[in-house]
Amino acid sequence: MKQLLFTIALLMSSLMPSMAQCKFQNTAFKSGEFLTYNLYFNWKFVWVKVGNATMSTVENHYHGKPAYKASLITRTSSKADKFFIMRDTLLCYNTLDLEPLYFRKGAQEGKRYTVDEAFFSYPSNKVHIKQHRLRHNGEHVHKEWTRNDCTYDMLSIFLRARSFNPEGWKKGTCVNFPITDGTHITPAMIEYKGKTTVKADNGVKYRCLQLAYKELDDGKYKEIVRFFVTDDNNHVPVRLDMHLKFGSAKAFLVGARGVKSQMKSVVK
Repeated sequence: MKQLLFTIALLMSSLMPSMAQCKFQNTAFKSGEFLTYNLYFNWKFVWVKVGNATMSTVENHYHGKPAYKASLITRTSSKADKFFIMRDTLLCYNTLDLEPLYFRKGAQEGKRYTVDEAFFSYPSNKVHIKQHRLRHNGEHVHKEWTRNDCTYDMLSIFLRARSFNPEGWKKGTCVNFPITDGTHITPAMIEYKGKTTVKADNGVKYRCLQLAYKELDDGKYKEIVRFFVTDDNNHVPVRLDMHLKFGSAKAFLVGARGVKSQMKSVVK
């Protein structure tokens, strides 16, 4: 489930700078936003509800300076735990200008527990990233990178990319960007698939932008998630279709509290 919202809003348009001028205006969310989702797995050709996920964003402080704090928590139910345990907790801090500062992912999937961390700084107009991974066997891995291009973790890109402007996008439009975890920086892309209508688990239908998130794998881009975000200024994720290592999964929006703007994508 670590793909949930890893993929969400990796929607960066050509506005993404090539050099490390990584500040960006937030137009999509405000402090106090809280999103909830139902999770479903495909079990022997039947879709079964297996748990839930929550995403919250609040204004906080990081090393004494104002920052956005975002967290994503995914949990399988006690019934689903008999087949597969999933306990993922993701956390990030961004400046109020949406520059990544810190990222942490603690993931328990089955009997394996791992931790990824990334620390960001911006010396001499470049991006410096310190990475740390705690493997399931207790081994610690540390790496450092210095890059010219803006680099994001799976939550920071979500916060920033929700303020993208999709005007002028056509089916087949692709956008490339780098994503970091605890040891790697991975090339990825979003392919725009057009607009559609999606019914969420709150019974509401939304007009959505449909996008495919792909990662570079063995020289080819492989689709990881097909996702749907509201076609309004909030760009709230409504549905995700995920291709995971252990099968297929879906997530549907249950509730969205504290959104910044009116949800004009609602279909009446």
